[in-house]
Amino acid sequence: MSESADKSCLACERGPEQTPLLQLAYLDSVFWICPQHLPILIHDPARLVGLLPGAETLSPAEHHD
Repeated sequence: MSESADKSCLACERGPEQTPLLQLAYLDSVFWICPQHLPILIHDPARLVGLLPGAETLSPAEHHD
């Protein structure tokens, strides 16, 4: 779904009519993600395998609680 005119969350496929969307620039492409799924990108990117190219190579954020 890279650089598509169809702006929708890469995880839930909701568009800007249903939810705010944040634009991602990654691997020379443009992707969209909603605030609800942004924590997945940050903390558990492996859950985006198959939805975001290269997600399997991303590391989760380190927690310093």
